[in-house]
Amino acid sequence: MVLNYIWISFFLVAFVVALIKLLFTGDATVFPAMMDSTFEMSKKAFEISIGLTGILSLWLGVMKIGERGGVVNALARALSPVFTRLFPDIPKGHPVTGSIFMNISANMLGLDNAATPLGLKAMEQLQTLNTKKDTASNPMIMFLVLNTSGLTLIPVSIMAYRAQLGAAQPTDVFIPILLATFFSTLAGIIITSIYQKINLLKPKTLIGLFVACAIVAGIIWIFGRMDKETMNLVSTTVANMLLMGIIVAFIVAGVCKRVNVYDTFIEGAKDGFQTAVRIIPYLVAILVGVAVFRASGAMDLLVDGIRWLVGLLGINTDFIEALPTALMKPLSGAGARGIMIDTMSTYGADSFVGRLSCIFQGSTDTTFYVLAVYFGSVGIRYTRHAVACGLLADLAGVVAAILISYLFF
Repeated sequence: MVLNYIWISFFLVAFVVALIKLLFTGDATVFPAMMDSTFEMSKKAFEISIGLTGILSLWLGVMKIGERGGVVNALARALSPVFTRLFPDIPKGHPVTGSIFMNISANMLGLDNAATPLGLKAMEQLQTLNTKKDTASNPMIMFLVLNTSGLTLIPVSIMAYRAQLGAAQPTDVFIPILLATFFSTLAGIIITSIYQKINLLKPKTLIGLFVACAIVAGIIWIFGRMDKETMNLVSTTVANMLLMGIIVAFIVAGVCKRVNVYDTFIEGAKDGFQTAVRIIPYLVAILVGVAVFRASGAMDLLVDGIRWLVGLLGINTDFIEALPTALMKPLSGAGARGIMIDTMSTYGADSFVGRLSCIFQGSTDTTFYVLAVYFGSVGIRYTRHAVACGLLADLAGVVAAILISYLFF
């Protein structure tokens, strides 16, 4: 229901803002711009879905081999002691644990093309455990928040954009992004656990969180000692080696189990095509709503309002010019990326605003896009506290990004 109200708000607010602009400023271009955006985004939603078809077919086919070969089940059993703390409603050793882990790992490595199919597979498995098929379960919501909080260890694409736009040190936002996205994820886990009454203060859970913090700190330390070229080479090589290693390991496991890996792959790939078709209406809905809101000028008014409020409070307003990236990111990854690039082009890649815009881009994920695609793939209508938890995690990431940027730059 929350998504329903938000979606309605996009159109109503956009219409009111556009009408005011037309009547009081004589801007006759606003309504044509809004309508053009609806056609453009409808087409883009379909193109995104078609573009996902091949990727979904590939990775769901590979996952099917992993299931038949026993790799996913083995991974689920190994991770069960950790995941039972965050997902108490998932039976110990259930295959979905392995799928969740692989999705989160792909997200952490910035492998979006692999993360989405793996996430959709995990959502389908979670739906089999769901007693109310049209309502999001607790494990679904925790899983979605882990995705929308955007934990990324290797933000290669952001560093590449910075290099293209002339940054003296494209990697100087690397550690700030890691810190901001880590706080966003940690906040998401804590907030969702409070909603779901999960006790995180148990010794084993605290040890797990401490180990996670130590791993993140170690990765930050290792990459922080590398120069730009070495960091890009190592991160890209490791990420692609892991992906290829997963594919080969699944095939070998299937062969060892005497599975017909080719036929199994085809069976899984068919599911990928069906999933891509199912998500088209949900993509159209969310992308058109966001496009109308932005084309009407409502996003600009929101930013101006925040600037005015912050000025009244006597707080430093240097971060305001980068705020459109943060506001757009939960709505549209492509939109936020475009705003980030525009911000760096306008103010300079090495300006405070340019760097902060990059950190905003890397510290959270596209909350509404993820919710629409993942929940839409299994027919979830009632999202319960998923939107609230996801947006609060985003807010924690935005606040952390601002504070960390003032600290570093």
